[in-house]
Amino acid sequence: MPGDVLTGSARPRSDPARLALLLAGPGLVALASWAYLALMIDDMSAIPGMAAMMMSPQMFSPVQFTGLFLMWAIMMAAMMLPTAVSMILAYARMQAADRARGAGWLPVAAFSSGYVMAWTGFSLAATVLQAGFTTLAVMSPMMMKVTAPLGGGILVAAGLYQFSPLKQACLHQCRTPVSFLMTRWRDGAWGGLRMGWQHGLLCIGCCWALMGLLFVGGVMNAAWIVAITLYVLVEKILPKSEIFSKLSGAAMIGLGLWVWS
Repeated sequence: MPGDVLTGSARPRSDPARLALLLAGPGLVALASWAYLALMIDDMSAIPGMAAMMMSPQMFSPVQFTGLFLMWAIMMAAMMLPTAVSMILAYARMQAADRARGAGWLPVAAFSSGYVMAWTGFSLAATVLQAGFTTLAVMSPMMMKVTAPLGGGILVAAGLYQFSPLKQACLHQCRTPVSFLMTRWRDGAWGGLRMGWQHGLLCIGCCWALMGLLFVGGVMNAAWIVAITLYVLVEKILPKSEIFSKLSGAAMIGLGLWVWS
């Protein structure tokens, strides 16, 4: 369990400044990811192997696969790191007593890294899925979106998942940082890495179907990427967001059925 949280003058005076400096790390990673994502959207040739994939979509090479993985990993860092700020802050504050005993700030950095690692793993799965869709000719390598029938199916599946107990349980964990930290606390840098990884997995459990919507609106559609990012952020911070997620789920199902009609 975490040590007693220090308050007032018991905290080192440099804590606020160091915390801001530490949070600048994930912030800079997110900003750099958004910047490179914008570059890829503006010029898809910035994605390694993309030009060759457009010419021969059924012939995937290691370079093309690596390029897609890089694209997904950067996109997930850009989209998801900003939504994890509240959890990183809560962890840093709860770890204050350990820092006062000499633990340092490394566990906080490890927590952020564990979160990114989890989403990097998701990026690999998304890359495999996109490679499969492209090879089967149900996804355009130029528009980076799936055919209408498959898109309708993804919308319906994503909408149904919004009602599932797993979605709601993961959303609850993402919305209650203190509850997550108190029940899963591990000391030290390795503990922070493990907790960040676990939080990342819970976040994936909450958002994987929403990320699937990128295949519907276009993986490199800037407006669609921003819209999904904002949706995830609102879902995590909005009071009674369980109702919001179910209403949006119903809308996704309705839209998917309309696409099929």
